[in-house]
Amino acid sequence: MPLHTPEYKKFLEILVRARVEKNVSQIELSKRLGKTQQFVSRCEVGERRLDVIEFYDWCEALGVDGESMFRALGAWLQTTKVEPLT
Repeated sequence: MPLHTPEYKKFLEILVRARVEKNVSQIELSKRLGKTQQFVSRCEVGERRLDVIEFYDWCEALGVDGESMFRALGAWLQTTKVEPLT
C-alpha cells in the first residue's frame, strides 16, 4: 500500500489542522508526546505513518476528540470519489 494515499493525505490535513487550531507548535506537541520535533514533522508530512495508539496519544496531547477527527475524515470520504484500494 502506498504511503501517500488520498485518504491518508486528508488524515494528515486533519491532524495538522487540529494542532494549528489549538495553537500548539510542533515543538510543544513533541514535548507533550515525549518525542522529538522531527518525529512530529515527519508524521505531519507523511514521511512516517501513525499507528492507532500513536494517534490516540496525539489526540490526548492536543486535547481533541479522536472520534470527531475520524468523523471529519469519514465525511470527506463520503463526499469524495476515492477508488477503493485493492
